[in-house]
Amino acid sequence: MSENQTLIEGRNAVLEAFRSGRTIDKLYVLDGCKDGPVQTILREARKQKDVILNFVPKERLDQMSETGHHQGVVAQAAAYGYAAVEDILANAAKKGEPPFIILLDGIEDPHNLGAIIRTANQAGAHGVIIPSRRAVGLTATVARASAGALNYTPVAKVPNLSSVIGQLKKEGIWFVCADMAGESMYQLDLTGPIGLVIGGEGDGVGRLVKENCDMAARIPMKGDIDSLNASVAAGILAYEIVRQRLNGKR
Repeated sequence: MSENQTLIEGRNAVLEAFRSGRTIDKLYVLDGCKDGPVQTILREARKQKDVILNFVPKERLDQMSETGHHQGVVAQAAAYGYAAVEDILANAAKKGEPPFIILLDGIEDPHNLGAIIRTANQAGAHGVIIPSRRAVGLTATVARASAGALNYTPVAKVPNLSSVIGQLKKEGIWFVCADMAGESMYQLDLTGPIGLVIGGEGDGVGRLVKENCDMAARIPMKGDIDSLNASVAAGILAYEIVRQRLNGKR
C-alpha cells in the first residue's frame, strides 16, 4: 500500500469519501473559500468529530497535491479504520483478561507508531489509543511498520486523552506514564487493569495527561545519554507489565 492511497483530492472525491463513511484524519481547505460545495464538505467534516480542519493558502495545497487538480480541497484518509475505546474494553473482556491499554501522547513519527502497535500486539495489549491532534494517524507507513499487527490490534482515536483516562478510571483501570522523574518501574505494582501512557518523541507526556495518571515509571538507565526512543521505551515498559502479570506480583 503506497502513501498516496491516503490522499483524496477534489471536491466530489472528498465529499463522497465523507458520505461513504470513510475515516478522514485531516481536511485541508483553501483559506477564504466559502462557495457552496466547499461549505457542504465542511458540514460533512464536522459530523466526524475527530477530523482536523486546516485552512491553508493555495501554495500549500499545490505542494500537497499529486494530481494538480485539488479544487481547493485535499483530505488525508486513514489507511485503516479506527476502533472505539469500547471495542478495546470488549477485546479484553472477550479474552477474559484485565484490560491492558497503551495510550500515546503526541507520537508524530509513523515508524514509531507502527512499531508500538507491533509491540502492543506481541505483549498482549488489548488496544492502543491515540489523540486526534499533534499526532500521526493510521497512514500506510504506520501499517507497514506494524508488520501486520494493525490487522489484529484495535487503535482508537480520541479528541482528548485526559478525558478518556478519566472515563477509563471509572472502569477500574489504573494509569502509569513513562517519566524520567518517576519511580523505577521495578518498584511499581503494574499488575491488574492498566493503561500505559507513552509521550511524544520530543516533549514526552504532556502535563495534563501526566497529572491524570496514577503513577510515573522511570526506566533505569546506565548509559551516557538520558533518553530512549519512544517505541523502545514503550516496549520496555510493556514487557515489564507482561513480566509482572506472568509472575502475579512485582
